Amino acid sequence: MDESRLRQLLNDIKTDKIPIENAISLLKSLPYEDFGYAKVDHHRSLRKGFPEVIYCEGKQDDQIIGIVKALREKKSNILATRIRKETANKLKTLDSNFIYNELGRVCTLESNPIEKCLGKIIIMSAGTSDLPIVEEAFTTANILGNRVEKVIDVGVAGIHRLLDKISLLEEASVIIVIAGMEGALASVVAGLIDKPIIAVPTSIGYGANFGGLSALLGMLNSCAPTVLTVNIDNGFGAAYAASVINKGMRHKK
Repeated sequence: MDESRLRQLLNDIKTDKIPIENAISLLKSLPYEDFGYAKVDHHRSLRKGFPEVIYCEGKQDDQIIGIVKALREKKSNILATRIRKETANKLKTLDSNFIYNELGRVCTLESNPIEKCLGKIIIMSAGTSDLPIVEEAFTTANILGNRVEKVIDVGVAGIHRLLDKISLLEEASVIIVIAGMEGALASVVAGLIDKPIIAVPTSIGYGANFGGLSALLGMLNSCAPTVLTVNIDNGFGAAYAASVINKGMRHKK
């Protein structure tokens, strides 16, 4: 239930336009709805500006579908991350408007599209192997109401590819840099552009990469002060943080 509907409900209760029994039924799910296996937070959009996001890894299909039905009943936008294709297909049987990004393993349903803010988020990757995390970040940033653009395969092994995109990067309000191996791209970008950089280390790399640990440590140890680092492969978290930064900035039309 969004803020306007909540205000209307409270007004109807005060003016006796709605029976008290009906009001109790509507209000009892306001803080959260308890399914035993999950407590769906229906107030999150009021607190955070976007409904609860479903992290699907480790959840059974029936659990995911139950949470989705609860959110859909409230006409909430739905963002399900790390979801299997088979599960996403089941959601499409509920509503054909569900969109599945197979590479990013993200499924979305926009019941109430958010107006795009003026600022732009640019998502860039060091290599094509980082694309699954790029797509997770892209889909997340897009449904959160941002203008988003992707810059792919501009790692430091061929620095001229990055330098060719400087004018585009200068248009961004915030830049998400996604890289595996040694994770050097974030520091290089931060040394060229005066915008906040959210670095995402990926698990892409050979043995000494340690599943993304070397990229994580490299980004955390960056000498560039504008680099902020999220956890390994966390494209969703980077995009959510970038959205908060983007919407908090003022932009000229």
